[in-house]
Amino acid sequence: MSRYFTKTLAALEPYTPGEQLKLPDLVKLNANENPYPPAPGVAAAVAGAVPGLRLYSDLTEAALCAAIARHCGVQPENILCGNGSDENLLLALRAFCDETHPLAFADITYSFYPVLCDLLHIPQHVILVEEDFSLDLSKYHGLNETIVIANPNAPTTLLQLVAAIEEVVRTNPDSIVIVDEAYIDFAGPNASCVPLTKKYDNVIVVQTFSKSHNLAGARVGFCVANPELIADMNRIKFSYSPYNVNSLSQAAAVAAMEDENYFRDTVGKICATRADTMTKLRERGFTGPDSATNFLFVTTSRMPCKQIFERLRQKGVLIRYFSAPRLSDYLRITIGTPEQMQRFFEELDLILG
Repeated sequence: MSRYFTKTLAALEPYTPGEQLKLPDLVKLNANENPYPPAPGVAAAVAGAVPGLRLYSDLTEAALCAAIARHCGVQPENILCGNGSDENLLLALRAFCDETHPLAFADITYSFYPVLCDLLHIPQHVILVEEDFSLDLSKYHGLNETIVIANPNAPTTLLQLVAAIEEVVRTNPDSIVIVDEAYIDFAGPNASCVPLTKKYDNVIVVQTFSKSHNLAGARVGFCVANPELIADMNRIKFSYSPYNVNSLSQAAAVAAMEDENYFRDTVGKICATRADTMTKLRERGFTGPDSATNFLFVTTSRMPCKQIFERLRQKGVLIRYFSAPRLSDYLRITIGTPEQMQRFFEELDLILG
């Protein structure tokens, strides 16, 4: 780093995303991206927005908020859009945490939470997950701190029931509870905590277009909450990045959100491939929880997981390996198309012999 970098952030450890290699015949199963193209109407919607690029994007994101509201069964005033769900998380933490209001989260979860805390000078209350990686949500009852719960959790794939999260919300009436639902559409019906936003004024549900709506490159996320919380986060947004979602991404997201049939079809295909992949992995001696996401979290005693990761990488198949304690014996494998998973198993079988 340069000698000009602020000393208060000199120790900041940035978030580490999955590798973004550009290689021929690459099978990319390391970033939890959707393996299918965007909905058919997205390209036309983006092309239609091109003439308007001479103007700033819609500050209110009105059309997009309306489309999301219809999909989620809420009102547009309950929606705030962001440059990916990561920005919605940043807006929420900036609005509802500070040096005297810590953020509570699990030790094994989305690794962006501690990065945001370090960046924003927010104290961290890290709560250990259980030996089987499950969350004992009773540990979150009555904390009187801002709380974030990834549901389903990453990288463990585990899902908490809405009733269990509601108890966390109920027992922390004077604190914000953020439910990060990046993968919720792969968890089955009635898994989302969006209905809790109608019942409680202290819950924020964060979702994204990157996974189930096939738009990771468009960088669009949103959160659902009562209008007063949305207004608080909008004050933060308008203080640093009022035009946070560009016109092309807004148009793409509206088209993707409105094509419910394509959404259900691609989610269904991913869930079917997920089940098939887990069956085949178990046949090969891998173990791991049943996943509620578009990826698997598995381990094996046949070969060190780091070695499997490295040898697959040499063959042009990318999966994710974490060297952190408690995770170093596990692999995270994104669900691709059936053809991609076939290539994955071909290379895996050669490695395992």
